[in-house]
Amino acid sequence: MEDGTSKSLGYCRDTGDYDVLQWDTREDCEVRQILDRVADKWSLQVIALLDRRSLRFTELRRMIDGVSQRMLTRTLRHLERDGLVSRTVHATVPPRVDYELTALGATLHDTISALVAWTESHQKEIAAARAAYDVRIAAEEQAARDEADRKAAVARQALGELARR
Repeated sequence: MEDGTSKSLGYCRDTGDYDVLQWDTREDCEVRQILDRVADKWSLQVIALLDRRSLRFTELRRMIDGVSQRMLTRTLRHLERDGLVSRTVHATVPPRVDYELTALGATLHDTISALVAWTESHQKEIAAARAAYDVRIAAEEQAARDEADRKAAVARQALGELARR
C-alpha cells in the first residue's frame, strides 16, 4: 500500500490535493452515490423538516409539496438505509410510523442549512446570471437563424442564376 493511502474502503480523500474527478473514477468510492442521494430535492426537504421534530409519513407528505407517496417512501427508505433517518413503528391500530433524524442526519442538516443560507444570499446574482445567459443564448440563436437565412438566400440566388443560363 502506498504511503498516505487509507486502508478504509470507500475513503476517497487523499492526503494530497483534493481531486473532485476521483468521485467518478474510483470503483470503491461511494462519495458520488452518497451525494446523489442526500442532495436530491426530496431528501433535502425531508432532512430539513425532520430537524424540527419527528414526523409521521402523512405529515411529511402534506408538508412536501408535489411529492408522491411512492417517491416519499423511496426517499425515506434510502435515508434510513444510509443511517440518516430512523423509523419507529408503534403497535397501534392503525399502525403509526414516526420518522426522525439520527445523530448522523442531524449533522447533515447543518450542511444543508449552510447551503440554503448561501443560496439565499446569492439568489439575486444567480437570477442576474440566468437572465444574462438567456439573453446571450437568444442572441446566438437569432444570429444562427440569420446566418442560415443568408446562406439560403445566396443558394436561391445561385440556383436562379444557373436556371437563367
